[in-house]
Amino acid sequence: MRALAFAVALTAALAGARTAQAQDASKEIQRYRQMISEGSPAELFELEGEALWKKPQGPKSVSLEKCDLGRGPGVLKGAYARLPRYFKDAERVMDLETRLLYCMTTLQGRSPEEATKRVFGTADNPSEMESLSAYIAAQSRGMKLDPGLAHPKEKESVALGRALYFHRAGAWDFSCASCHGEEGKRIRMQDLPVLYKPEYARPIVATWPAYRVSTSQFVTLQWRMNDCYRQMRTPEPNFGSETTVALIHFLTATAKGETYRGPGSKR
Repeated sequence: MRALAFAVALTAALAGARTAQAQDASKEIQRYRQMISEGSPAELFELEGEALWKKPQGPKSVSLEKCDLGRGPGVLKGAYARLPRYFKDAERVMDLETRLLYCMTTLQGRSPEEATKRVFGTADNPSEMESLSAYIAAQSRGMKLDPGLAHPKEKESVALGRALYFHRAGAWDFSCASCHGEEGKRIRMQDLPVLYKPEYARPIVATWPAYRVSTSQFVTLQWRMNDCYRQMRTPEPNFGSETTVALIHFLTATAKGETYRGPGSKR
């Protein structure tokens, strides 16, 4: 009996130690996130994005200043916070990057191949799409996330995004929920939030796009979706595909009502 009591006490002590260590690690991670959020390099990408927004480009040599992101041609204030949504002129639901691509081809006359030749940049050479996303998203700071949810195609998009979130596929039979489906999951020191629940989705979605400290890159939600597919050993989707837009739409709908605080900083 003494041996059993000792074993129980030891197990409880070890469990308590692990809990304390996890709590300490969580506090340090929070401190780290607070530190990197102060004076974020994202501001530099915003400045570059503003210049690109106003720069004449393409065969038509015009800027993107007449691009309609959902609030009227050229209106940026609050536009990002209301995306994704249905656009009648394109007859589909679009997120920010998909809509920018549409404007590049229709307003500037650029081919889809040329406009998407380099959508994901590097630390030394960020892409045009990333800088534009930083600038436009920043114009929605302090506004509530309010993606389109009323149009039939918007409802279909959110439903598709939810189905994709739980759909298992690829060599590892993974889904988004394999990592982001249970509370308390972690990978190394990184918490894995349950993104289909509003309380977890809100603080995450409200800070994208973001500057990533570990790679010195500014990254977008299209990049995030693409990279998740890569990590799941699943064929990576085309840029601005219905799949990635639907997933972004589902996550943003889950975070609806949260005040936008981006562009943010990630580990």
